[in-house]
Amino acid sequence: MSHLVIFLSSFMIALSGALMPGPLLTVTVSESSRRGAMAGPLMILGHGILELTLVFALLAGLAPFFQRDDVFVAIALIGGLILLGMSISMFHGLPRLSLDVAAGEEKGRNLVLAGIVFSLANPYWLIWWASIGAGYILYSMQFGVFAVISFFAGHILADLFWYAFISFGVARGRRYFSNRIYRGLIGVCACFLLLFSGYFLYSGIERLV
Repeated sequence: MSHLVIFLSSFMIALSGALMPGPLLTVTVSESSRRGAMAGPLMILGHGILELTLVFALLAGLAPFFQRDDVFVAIALIGGLILLGMSISMFHGLPRLSLDVAAGEEKGRNLVLAGIVFSLANPYWLIWWASIGAGYILYSMQFGVFAVISFFAGHILADLFWYAFISFGVARGRRYFSNRIYRGLIGVCACFLLLFSGYFLYSGIERLV
């Protein structure tokens, strides 16, 4: 398989994962409305640092560990509880959300660090890498180190493309945003987090019993 094919297939697979709502996307939408179009790329920088670290860990032989049933259960249950807590907190704060307040908090969060933290808060991310990501890395290794590099480049560029697009769109539309629209958008994100929380808690309990 050529490196170009690996790159393109990795890009498309990663894009399908990036489209899934999660904590990282939720915070990207919120921060982009406050701090502009660079919010998404900065968060993906943190996300990419974390993913590169995980790639090295998988290459070092940790793939079987992440594929164990007890590890899956722990990821699903702990991640599900984190998502549940995040969604409840977002619903609770909806009545007080304001773009005027947000504009005054522009320097309150390190976006690169946020990209790392909110990636870890998403059990889908860990489970994806423990299954699809690990499998693709092991497959790419058959074709040499440049194939693995092609895989990672396609993967991270898909994330960057989607989150830069989202961040740019939200930032450009900021002048048209009202507090009501802003709260509605965050509320929709909170609903998705709640649904994913239920899914991961169910998956973890089902695997446990």
